[in-house]
Amino acid sequence: MEQPVANSSSARILDLGLVDYDRARLIQLQLVDKRIDGRITDTFVFVEHPPTITVGRGARDNNILVSEESLKQRSVHVCEVERGGDVTFHGPGQQVIYPIIDLEQRGRDLHRFLRDLEEVVINFLRNYDLNGERIQGKTGVWVSDKKLCAIGIAVKRWVSYHGLALNLCNDLSYFNLINPCGFPSSTVTSLESLTGIPVDCSRVFFELVNSLENVLQVEISL
Repeated sequence: MEQPVANSSSARILDLGLVDYDRARLIQLQLVDKRIDGRITDTFVFVEHPPTITVGRGARDNNILVSEESLKQRSVHVCEVERGGDVTFHGPGQQVIYPIIDLEQRGRDLHRFLRDLEEVVINFLRNYDLNGERIQGKTGVWVSDKKLCAIGIAVKRWVSYHGLALNLCNDLSYFNLINPCGFPSSTVTSLESLTGIPVDCSRVFFELVNSLENVLQVEISL
């Protein structure tokens, strides 16, 4: 039997690689229950997904722009989820991070936590001389007028799950199937598109870990 762990500023990484969205969601829910019971410490799940459209609690029906048949032809899975926000897309080349975090220790401040996740990405982008920005009332991170990162979370007994999706070198044409987060698909960009150079995924991984540590004030075990 797993023993309770002490609450602390420590955290760990669980790197799943490329995993089906439904399987990753089940893993998240299992981790949430373990975190609630104190059997694990805070955990950041790093993952990529096969082509998947997720539909959040605030989604509008008309933000998926094509038929079910068209989605099947492109092997795109559609999943309704518990997180806030609208419709978004996940696919290979996009870094998804699911923070399984005890917000009891962070003042039960959901809005502050969302701003912190935005800051993680903004801080990360400084490594590439890019100025990440917020738009008032719209969760996520933009560079100029282009959206680079979507963020949406859910909470169970003050433990967070779902998280952020950062476009690195993914195929942006999939966003033409939807109005991502209610915006036109033309507003979406990727790190590779902005820098014009191939993405070094190993470098990105360690830069994101470093940014998580700095912004959230945690010590992460790899």
